[in-house]
Amino acid sequence: MALPSTIYRFSLELSDIDRQIYESLQATVARHPSETEERLVARLLAYALFYEPGLEFTKGISAGDEPDLWLKGPDGRSLLWIEVGLPDSDRMLKASRHCERVATLVCGNSLQVWEREHLPKLESIRNLTSISIDQKFISKLVSRLERNIRWSVTRTEGSLYLAVADEMLETNLHLKV
Repeated sequence: MALPSTIYRFSLELSDIDRQIYESLQATVARHPSETEERLVARLLAYALFYEPGLEFTKGISAGDEPDLWLKGPDGRSLLWIEVGLPDSDRMLKASRHCERVATLVCGNSLQVWEREHLPKLESIRNLTSISIDQKFISKLVSRLERNIRWSVTRTEGSLYLAVADEMLETNLHLKV
């Protein structure tokens, strides 16, 4: 018998000063049994960092032909394709040919190796936005992860401030490519 997904309720107060986006958002997110809590947190961060109306979580890890998040147009075509973690550069190149915009939140323990192997291949993609984030920041969020997640996120001038419970966490965002 297959293990069921774990359901999380996500409440986000978003203040993206750099992009002039101020929203109160609610989402229900499923974590597949094979997905780590780190990857779930990365998907939630990507939702906050790349948010725009209509952005949706996909089936993610359980659907190999879908990104982690996407924005679809009225005709069903992908307008924005978002991957988290250490995505394969060939997969990102393919997505860039089929979508108006492609984005990635790069994070993981092998970040330096990934950057050395994949960033040179991604430099030619003109419709790609890539942000890397410190794995220690994600680990701090994982240690505070509950089934009902309440975050207040502020993004300004390359920094991310995230209030969870009674604690304020801060990290720098590194724009790549």
